[in-house]
Amino acid sequence: MPERRTVALVTLGCARNEVDSEELAGRLAADGWQLVEDASDADVAVVNTCGFVEAAKKDSVDALLEANDLKDHGKTQAVVAVGCMAERYGKELQEALPEADGVLGFDDYADISDRLQTILNGGIHASHTPRDRRKLLPISPAQRQDASSASDVALPGHAQDTPPEDLPEGLAPASGPRAPLRRRLGNSPVASVKLASGCDRRCSFCAIPSFRGSFISRRPSDVLGETRWLAEQGVKEIMLVSENNTSYGKDLGDIRLLETLLPELAEVDGIERVRVSYLQPAEMRPGLIDVLTSTPKIAPYFDLSFQHSAAGVLRSMRRFGDTDRFLELLETIRNKAPQAGVRSNFIVGFPGESEADLGELERFLTGARLDAIGVFGYSDEEGTEAVTYDNKLDADVIAERLEHISRLADELTAQRAEERLGETVEVLVESVDGEDGAMGRAAHQAPETDGQVLFTSGQRLTVGRMVVAKVVGTEGVDLVAEPCEILGGDPQTPDEEAGR
Repeated sequence: MPERRTVALVTLGCARNEVDSEELAGRLAADGWQLVEDASDADVAVVNTCGFVEAAKKDSVDALLEANDLKDHGKTQAVVAVGCMAERYGKELQEALPEADGVLGFDDYADISDRLQTILNGGIHASHTPRDRRKLLPISPAQRQDASSASDVALPGHAQDTPPEDLPEGLAPASGPRAPLRRRLGNSPVASVKLASGCDRRCSFCAIPSFRGSFISRRPSDVLGETRWLAEQGVKEIMLVSENNTSYGKDLGDIRLLETLLPELAEVDGIERVRVSYLQPAEMRPGLIDVLTSTPKIAPYFDLSFQHSAAGVLRSMRRFGDTDRFLELLETIRNKAPQAGVRSNFIVGFPGESEADLGELERFLTGARLDAIGVFGYSDEEGTEAVTYDNKLDADVIAERLEHISRLADELTAQRAEERLGETVEVLVESVDGEDGAMGRAAHQAPETDGQVLFTSGQRLTVGRMVVAKVVGTEGVDLVAEPCEILGGDPQTPDEEAGR
């Protein structure tokens, strides 16, 4: 019997990439590949790249070069690039990085097994010439669903092909034929579910729509089916991801579809928390705020893409709003859910940003009481409108403003954590270690991007359980909390249980 082919997936970038990697893993496992965790133990190392900003692209190149080094020291015979950077640059990336044995775009995902086998056998799969994926589907959102079903336009995370009848254990779809093939990579009690793909917004600094395509929603039944399957795999929290969740349903004839779907997801047996990410402030609706702040098991969590708060800068970004309107939105949210979590990202040094604009951003940050803040210095992204702007700031000015706002953000988020002293929070336990203790996340903390909760005692805590805890301290943005009650089990406190 021939030795099984082995493959490792190395994932960089956002939660959407993590979902794509698990879809690739599902396709490969269904075709007989053995998935291994360590790239040095794999015949083929597949690097799922990020192509968003310069720093992320550098990380992707570094990961490819690191994987290439394994060809001299490990089992690895081939290194293949997939993901956003591979899709965005195609042949250009292949020519610039000959260390990669293959560069595969989204259109290759359906045939990923054959592509890897060809490369592993020493063959060559020609890298694609990038194209603007916004032009592959109809301009009208209402026409996209039928067009995508009838075309060969690849939509990672959407079920477009018929899965094999006999699937290996641990593979989706377990709840319906339209769920994409998926194999979990790891055993975290948290998993992302793709709600949609692509984006119709035209922010002047962002190139994502050009290589991710136009916005298209997944059908609610598909999202529910995948969530049920994940719950069967032991997942307790799902995070809905896309480029813009507030647009969900517009191509299905109901812009308020998310408000209907969320309560249904919360009722899935085994799911303890549902989190929504990637919300656009200009598209927030009163009904959506109500659902996010009042539905049991739906985290009152608002990942709002503000980017700036000075009106002039926002208009140059092709965005809407200003400091006062954003503060009013946050007031509306907190009037309904005082403990609600809010995070956002901001760009400083955007072309034309004045000292007054920077001061306006400081005013917003100081009044917003955000739980987590990401700050980035502006850099040109090829193919975007902002590249053509004349009033660029000097690099040293951008660096100075980045350092200043980053320092302010650290101070403000630490203060916001301190405001939570004495609060009672529900925490999903994510790790329990004899030396490091136990760690989890409260409703206002998303994976990777936000802070975490450090328990004062890990006694009788287990991964995947929800625990009621009291915040007794802080470490920067992290909370230190004392466990009070383990939910879904004996109502006694951990200490009382231990003292029996």
